[in-house]
Amino acid sequence: MDYLEIARARQSCRAYDATRPVEEEKLLTCLEAARLAPSACNAQPYHITVARGATAKAVGAATRSMGMNGFTREAPVFLVISEAAYNQTAAVGSKVKGQDYRSVDIGIAAAYLTAEAQSQGLSSCILGWFDGKRLRQLLDLKGPVRLVIALGYAKASDSLRPKKRKAMDQLVTWR
Repeated sequence: MDYLEIARARQSCRAYDATRPVEEEKLLTCLEAARLAPSACNAQPYHITVARGATAKAVGAATRSMGMNGFTREAPVFLVISEAAYNQTAAVGSKVKGQDYRSVDIGIAAAYLTAEAQSQGLSSCILGWFDGKRLRQLLDLKGPVRLVIALGYAKASDSLRPKKRKAMDQLVTWR
């Protein structure tokens, strides 16, 4: 499967098969993709906490409030991405440029991870709606939580939906 095939096939899963556990080998491959993702000054200013079993149930509960993310009840794995310190070069660059690159780097790592998950036959959903304070306490995290990724196998009923994207000319300008 080439990259564009992966990009076309990957979608945010809203229906996980709770009876199918994620194989550790596949999970490690996804984590390796995130580890290899580029980051500003190679700082990798994030930490990924893998939640399975009872911990996954608690993480899922921390993503559900105000009627949001009900589908997370069935996700067997959650990857909680929290901020970590920059290396010295990235810290200086961030200060000089007035730009915090951690969110960008975390987004890149999440994209690599979820693309690899798709290539492994896994489904994912990147969540920005969660109780960060609750997650930090539950997982004993030092840095703020920036993303939570639900991971697992999609139910057969969660078929590929048509992609609704802006036209290329709305996204790209040639000069």
